[in-house]
Amino acid sequence: MKEVPIIYVKANQTGIILFVILSLLLQQPWLLAVLWIIQAAGLLTKGKGNLFVSLAKTFLHPSSGSEMQAVELQRFNNILAVIFLSFALGGFALDLRIVGTAFALMLVAAAGAAPLGYCVGCTIYFQYKQFIARRRLS
Repeated sequence: MKEVPIIYVKANQTGIILFVILSLLLQQPWLLAVLWIIQAAGLLTKGKGNLFVSLAKTFLHPSSGSEMQAVELQRFNNILAVIFLSFALGGFALDLRIVGTAFALMLVAAAGAAPLGYCVGCTIYFQYKQFIARRRLS
């Protein structure tokens, strides 16, 4: 199973949190669009095109035996981030600020919970895998 060092995952989560909070505080939805591009680039290039991960690789080097995360799970979480950002941007584009803000805050909550030890995307992924397994059995 391919894995990615958790410090790169945390760098991405930190970038997400900073961009969303700045976007909301400054009331500049275009920052969410920049974040969407960063996350979509990472998704399309299997993490290589993610600006936050690239910066982390320049400044942070994982130690041997450092904590890792499965690439499959990281990709799933990245897909969720792009989906939440898409809905947030759609809300702001349609002048539905409450919708845009709600999806942006949900993304911040998910990215903010991960460093505290709870992975929202992991829970959703686990439930998805359970659902697929149950469908195969029936």
